[in-house]
Amino acid sequence: MPGVTHDDAPLLADLMPWSVAPPRLGRGWPAAPDAASLKARWDALVKAEGPDRESLFEPTRSRTLHTAVGRLPGRTGSGTEKLVRASGPCAEPVRVLLAPYDEQWLIPDQRLIDAARPELWRVADERQVFVAEVPEADPPLLVTSLLPLLRPGRIRPLFRRPGGREPNLAPGLLEHLGARLGRVPAPLDVLAWITATIRPGLTVPLTGDAAAWERGLERGRRLLWLMRRDGERPKLPGGRRPYVRAPLPSRPVALHYDRDEEALLLDEGRISPVPPEAWDFQVGGVSVLQEWFAIRVAVPEPGTLTAIRPATWPQAWTSELLELITVLALLAELRVPEEPEVPDPVTATELSEAGVLPVPRAARRPASVLEAPEEGPEGQLALL
Repeated sequence: MPGVTHDDAPLLADLMPWSVAPPRLGRGWPAAPDAASLKARWDALVKAEGPDRESLFEPTRSRTLHTAVGRLPGRTGSGTEKLVRASGPCAEPVRVLLAPYDEQWLIPDQRLIDAARPELWRVADERQVFVAEVPEADPPLLVTSLLPLLRPGRIRPLFRRPGGREPNLAPGLLEHLGARLGRVPAPLDVLAWITATIRPGLTVPLTGDAAAWERGLERGRRLLWLMRRDGERPKLPGGRRPYVRAPLPSRPVALHYDRDEEALLLDEGRISPVPPEAWDFQVGGVSVLQEWFAIRVAVPEPGTLTAIRPATWPQAWTSELLELITVLALLAELRVPEEPEVPDPVTATELSEAGVLPVPRAARRPASVLEAPEEGPEGQLALL
């Protein structure tokens, strides 16, 4: 049976209709590769007074020391008084996806973030899965259990409500696929299929062939596991696992790759074996490993909060680097060099005839979510 064409494959934007623009920090210092630096940066901010505090904060049109905003939904520990009067410790840093395959830490305080997108924070919990559009990546999606701060693509949560409730899928899609496949798929399985088959134009070739569906799910589930990294930690087979062969220096400054030896060199430090596929892994023409390293060794401007950083290379970064090498090597193995033909396609035309498409306008808007009272500016109760 002929495969589905791109022209008649449904768009991701129709299959997962609710999307949000990615958060925009507006300043770099509230995020960092380690949480301790963020707490120290906050302490330095609140100890400063007058013009010094303003300069350290790095104000923008969206955020100044006098901006009044509420507490981020679901977050505790951050105040709601204006930053010009702020004191005490900062909110406990949280893990976020700051760049492709680069997990870092963020102070979850809306006063520090130009555009925090509270609608994303309202649905962020242990059941949530976020889809970040990265058109220049392969596949052109990144899937994460962490709040993504990737720009410029849209963010599509899998669920519209906390607790894994109300999937962000076109109404009727699960039932229609169930009728074609013989059983109704779970929302996470639909996402696995999307991740495995999505095309550069952000179209998704669906299928009604149960055997093809299962084959796609097998690859898609592995992609999700590698991208989310929230279960059993991935490992390369014995003999291929990267290890530290020569101790890393206290503060490395240069990163090199020895292709013949399959070794990653951080100055005189040495990690091997590092598969060429991991070193060559790029997103939008940028090497993931090189960018990850560059962020951690960049020399910040003296006197800024960003200059507050670890004095030496933390052991945790070495562990994260070993895991990142493993993830990239395994992801590279899953890349498909040629587009597979999708049998028995479920086309956009078919979904339109079945009434699944176009989706109702309400499906493209956030659900009305207010699980608990939210604190507004200066401690007032936020009304939503």
